[in-house]
Amino acid sequence: MESGRPAGLFVGLCTLDVIQLVDHAPGPNEKLTARDQVVAAGGPAANAAVAFGHLGGTATLLTAIGRHPLGAGAASDLNALGVTVRDLAADATHPPAVSTVLVTASTGERAVASTNATLHRLAPPDDLDALVAACDLVEFDGHHMELAIAAARSARAVGRKTLFDGGSWKPGTENLLPLLDVAVCSADFHPPGTRTPTDTLRFLRDHGVVWSAVSAGADPIVWAGPGGEGTVDVPSVKVADTLGAGDVLHGALAHHLALQDRLTSAGFAEALRAAAAVASRATGSFGTRAWLREG
Repeated sequence: MESGRPAGLFVGLCTLDVIQLVDHAPGPNEKLTARDQVVAAGGPAANAAVAFGHLGGTATLLTAIGRHPLGAGAASDLNALGVTVRDLAADATHPPAVSTVLVTASTGERAVASTNATLHRLAPPDDLDALVAACDLVEFDGHHMELAIAAARSARAVGRKTLFDGGSWKPGTENLLPLLDVAVCSADFHPPGTRTPTDTLRFLRDHGVVWSAVSAGADPIVWAGPGGEGTVDVPSVKVADTLGAGDVLHGALAHHLALQDRLTSAGFAEALRAAAAVASRATGSFGTRAWLREG
């Protein structure tokens, strides 16, 4: 940690998000005129890195973008927000993953279509150990799984905290879990044989994760650790857009965890509470960038 500024390494997906605010999701053969639009870099790890940096941290994103003009737009957006991008597919000429997002104005609910990380298989860079050693915490979103596992092993070897954003169960996740200190998963994250948040927390504990939690939108976050368990209320806000709220939650949580020398039940619960406040604030405006300008 340099001058009180935590350093975070974020390993995972970067997309170019094209976000349209609409009155309703279109039906077959229906054309809509959107109320507003935002074009920005997206993806769980990328958005988390942005949030981490906005809160005062130094964020590095380890991902795949490429040199297609659309990829240059995503990289430029992240650079402008202070995120250092390490592009492990810098020579790729095809377009990056593009997420098409429709946000319903009346509810803030979103519909997303994307190729995600299917276009790239990333090998760990030669300086991976140095990148990990230079940070206080490494966050993973489950994309680029081979790279994530390599970075998690490196983090475990040098004693850096690790945080997992479990949006959905992906092949290889079972190999990443034993290398994690903290996992905070969405209600849509269903490991094999699980149905409820309690099942998920038990599964994570049985697979070596010490601290874990399950978030479910506006519902309380349920958490568990070696010293106990509990819930954290999510602040009530007027929701304009839920896109990226979970990513912001993880970026803010990474920032608070990186500032803690040793995790305790009280510290974990407080970090979740503070992160939930930031994520809730982000849902109060359209798109994934307006909240940065509002505080």
